[in-house]
Amino acid sequence: MTQGKRAWAVARVAVLALVWGSTFLWIELALAAFSPAQVTFLRCALGAVTLIVASAVGRRRLPRGWRIWGHLVVAAFFCNALPFFLFSVGQETVGSGVAGVLSATTPLWSLLIGLFLGSERRLRPARLTGLLLGFAGTVLIFAPWASAGTAGWGWLALCAAATSYAVGFAYMGRHLVGRGVPTLSLSSAQLTAATGLSALALPTGFTPIRLTVVGLVAIVALGVFATGLTFHLTYRIIADEGATNAATVGYLLPVVSVALGAIVLHEAIGLRAGVGMAVVLAGVALTRLRREVAAVSADSVVAAGSPDPMDSAATATVHRDGAVKSGCAATGDGEYRGRHVEP
Repeated sequence: MTQGKRAWAVARVAVLALVWGSTFLWIELALAAFSPAQVTFLRCALGAVTLIVASAVGRRRLPRGWRIWGHLVVAAFFCNALPFFLFSVGQETVGSGVAGVLSATTPLWSLLIGLFLGSERRLRPARLTGLLLGFAGTVLIFAPWASAGTAGWGWLALCAAATSYAVGFAYMGRHLVGRGVPTLSLSSAQLTAATGLSALALPTGFTPIRLTVVGLVAIVALGVFATGLTFHLTYRIIADEGATNAATVGYLLPVVSVALGAIVLHEAIGLRAGVGMAVVLAGVALTRLRREVAAVSADSVVAAGSPDPMDSAATATVHRDGAVKSGCAATGDGEYRGRHVEP
């Protein structure tokens, strides 16, 4: 890779990390104008519209058939509607920076689910250590001995959201990924289904909308950029630069969320929470360790993928944790598996 191409690759990863990591900032700002149910619905709707327009421009049609749409509805519930709502509920009482770090615990829950389902047959010492460290850090941040009332429920909602992502990853890997359907078509359909599901919660979570310029900007940015655009950018990076560069976003996302929370929202991070965050990220890093040869192989195959990166999942193993969360295109054992998809 030439120096110019390397700089462009780094720039794209940085942009994706910034846009994706800003999700929690936008949620925090949007909650000043909308209820959690409204934030969830508008986020899904705007993201769906963005991807449907992209599909139309790219001449990609939505999937057809009751069977695949049934799977998409289940995936949309666990990957979009439920976690989006839980993050909004949690951030009513928990800061955006901490929410971003707790979102990064998704691979820990995925690993546990993989062990339960039998897809993770072997737990190496490093990954076991990472799993224990990750949950220890979560407990340190959560501090159940000190949390009570609405704050305690907020922490639980955020952890439940990360777990929901993990369940959705496992389901997507078993029923949707690698079935010959373009990824852009799948994601468009999935967010469309999520919009319908989140609309069902509006009657129970409706409060008067307090329209403000900040609230409107936040909800548009959350839906169009942090939900819709991130999916497109993620798969472009996976197809063009490979799994390692895409997985780097998973490490940068919580850093961005904490930085934006401190700079824009003036969120203070206490010593206990700060140490807990560091422990969580260290644990996640350990659980994502792979054999070096496997990582090199994955990058080589993905980089040599199809000319149309939006239609190529590539025949490879791609690190899933932070790389493809927007589309929930991952398998239950913590890896993404796909194949070349014809236009």
